[in-house]
Amino acid sequence: MANTKSAEKQHRQAVKRNERNRAAKSRLKSALKKVRGAVTGGKTDTETIGTGFSEIDKAAKKGVIKKNTANRYKSRLARSAKRTAAEAK
Repeated sequence: MANTKSAEKQHRQAVKRNERNRAAKSRLKSALKKVRGAVTGGKTDTETIGTGFSEIDKAAKKGVIKKNTANRYKSRLARSAKRTAAEAK
């Protein structure tokens, strides 16, 4: 446990950040799950994909995920949407 005043403050800040990051990561995972479900269901409109991209970008901006990870998620999402659209035709 923290022994100094500054260590106690650092611990409080870490707990607060941890809660915030956990909530943001959960929000991201839920959004990705919803968008991936829509894409596999055959719904590949730009609004659905855009919602997923938006959540990914927000998480990257807040530092919940890294920039390259966000780009990878978006790339895979776009690729699967394109594949689903091609199969539907």
